[in-house]
Parts: sequence; C-alpha cells; structure tokens
Amino acid sequence: MSLNALVEDTDSLVDAAREAVCRIFGETYDPQRWGDWHWQSRHRLTRLTHFEQLLQLTPAERRGLELAPGKFAVSVTPHFAALMNPHDPDCPIRRQVVPRQEELVVGEGDMVDPCGEDHHSPLPGLVHRYPDRVLLLALDTCAAYCRYCTRSRLVAQGHLEPLARRLDRIVSYLEEHTEVRDVLLSGGDPLLFSDERLDALLARLRRIPHLEFLRIGSRVPCFLPQRITPELVALLRRHRVWLSLHFSHPRELTREVAAACDLLADGGIPLGSQTVLLRGVNDAAATLKALFHGLLKMRVRPYYLYQCDPVVGTSHLRTSVATGLQIVSQLRGHTTGYAVPTYVVDAPGGGGKIPLQPETVSACEDGVWTLVNWEGKRFTYQDPAYDV
Repeated sequence: MSLNALVEDTDSLVDAAREAVCRIFGETYDPQRWGDWHWQSRHRLTRLTHFEQLLQLTPAERRGLELAPGKFAVSVTPHFAALMNPHDPDCPIRRQVVPRQEELVVGEGDMVDPCGEDHHSPLPGLVHRYPDRVLLLALDTCAAYCRYCTRSRLVAQGHLEPLARRLDRIVSYLEEHTEVRDVLLSGGDPLLFSDERLDALLARLRRIPHLEFLRIGSRVPCFLPQRITPELVALLRRHRVWLSLHFSHPRELTREVAAACDLLADGGIPLGSQTVLLRGVNDAAATLKALFHGLLKMRVRPYYLYQCDPVVGTSHLRTSVATGLQIVSQLRGHTTGYAVPTYVVDAPGGGGKIPLQPETVSACEDGVWTLVNWEGKRFTYQDPAYDV
C-alpha cells in the first residue's frame, strides 16, 4: 500500500489545515519550515488564544483550557493540531489533546500515581518494579500532552531535576544492580533531546556490561515525525535501541508519520506500538483494526492495548474492561495475529501489567482441556501421559 493511501485527507485539505495553524502565529505555510522539527517545537499550541483561532470551542473545552495551567499543561505540535477537525468536538485527535471541563471530576478509583511508580523509585526518575528491568525517566517534557497521561503528576510540572544532575546516581545504581538487563527510557519523551545529548546518554548506558536491552518509549513519531532524521536513526542504530511508539487512531498515520517509520525501519530500528483504549477515540473494533493494519503496513508491530490508567480526571476518557474484552474478541481470529496486541491492565497500585483476554479455557479433566476458539466453538487438547 502506498504512503499516500494511508492519508485520509486530500492534499488541498491538508494544506488548508496547515495554513490555518500557521496563521495563529502570524506566518504563512512554508513546506520546508513545516518540516523542521525545531520550528514545530517552537510553535506548539499552548494557550486558549491559540485554540480559539483554530477550533470552534465548546464551553467545556473553553473552561478546560482556562483551568489547564493550574492542573496539567497543554501543548500540541502544529503537525498534530492540523489533524484536528475544527468543527467537531468529538474529533478523535482533538479529544486526546484539548482539555475539557470534565478533567475536574475525580471519579471513584482515580489515583494520582495509578501505576505505583513513586513507591518503586529508589532514586528520583528511576523506577525499579520488575526484577530485571527499570524505567528511566529521562526528562519531564513531551512534544504534546495527552490528556490521559499516566505521569501527569510529573510531566510538565517542573518537579523532576534535569537528568545531568541525576545521571551519576542512576548509573551507579545500575552498575550495582547486576540483575538489571533492560532499561526503558521514557519520561517525558527522550527523543526531544538533541542528538548529542541522547548519544551521550545511550553511550553511558551501553558501557554498563550487564545491560542487554535499551528501549525508548516515544510518541515523537506521531506528534513530531519531523524529528526522525537520518542522523537520529544512525544514532539509534549505533546503540542498538528498540523504539516503543504510541499511536491511538488511524488518522494519525499521515505521510510524514509513514515516512518517519520507513526511515526507522530501513535503518534497522525494531518498532513496536502501544495503544491506550480511549472512549470516543478508538473504542470500536473497526477503528482499532484500521489502526493496527495501518501500523503493520508501516512495519510497526502493535504489541499492547492498554486499559486506560485511572489517572485523576480521566473518567470521561476511560471505557469499561468489558468493552476492551469485547473489542479483543472481535479482533482475534478476524485478522492476522500480528494485528492483535495483548490487552493489559497496568494494575493500580503498582501490580504491573496483567494480560486480559476473552475466556478460552472452558474446562480441564484428567489432562483433557476444553478450549474455545474465536468462533465460540469448542475443541479438546489431550496432555501427554508422561512428563516431558
């Protein structure tokens, strides 16, 4: 499938949307300037005045934007802003990044730190919850801010010290804990570092002999695909980094995103994607199937479908677990297995990821298992009569 076929809108509509975004800043649309990730970063939409020039705001959105500075920052790259439907408040792109008054509602079970990361942090910005792997929060800024952010208590709050002040202690901890073999760099988004700073960080981690696996969690290829340059790809390849990406809706799979993923895949960077199940964004099997098929065409493997974490103020964006299970049942068997990620709940309080799936084991008696397939038909499997 061609890159052009992944794009929902025509060229004229794309150009018009980009021109509308540029007018917010008193500029005209220039393709070369638009393709500069530094320009994109400097021209992020962050204030009510920006959004009211681009969107027909609802009262709930206007109130959300007024209150956001005291709660959780707003930031949207021009690239992502140009994908929003200015006339539809239920636009799946818009719902992800434009705050609403509903964020003030604290629902039953809402938590400030739903994954219990702070409880498992031996050092600021380092989470050691699983035996052989750690999460390193490299910085506290992102290209754009998802309204369902698990780390809204940290991201954009200015509480996390710069990495340069923390890195020596983190490296010492990792050198001492030889059971750690896997480091996930996240935050914030590590790909917002300059090439030089990212190179230095990865090189320092690579000098620790027992670290086998370095991953970066990033939504930059979605929010800021212009950041994916040949120089960055060469850097990631040199340090043998895997990328864990984040996509939510098929409309995000633009030409620029496809080109960025092509550059990464051609450069030998393994690519996986996680998706958060969101009410009004992707809570339909057809939507997720289109997203996962589009990702596979770009050589990105969907590997996790997350139940949205119960972060304070996100009830309006969360679905029930039953909805997630129903969607998975409508995917499994109806498309290639590569397009069916594992549905998980990151257990509130720090229990880690727990896979969920529709019931497939019906019964077991005397080593005979009754199994249920994707069509609801039952089959039996006989255990061997001896230990292997």
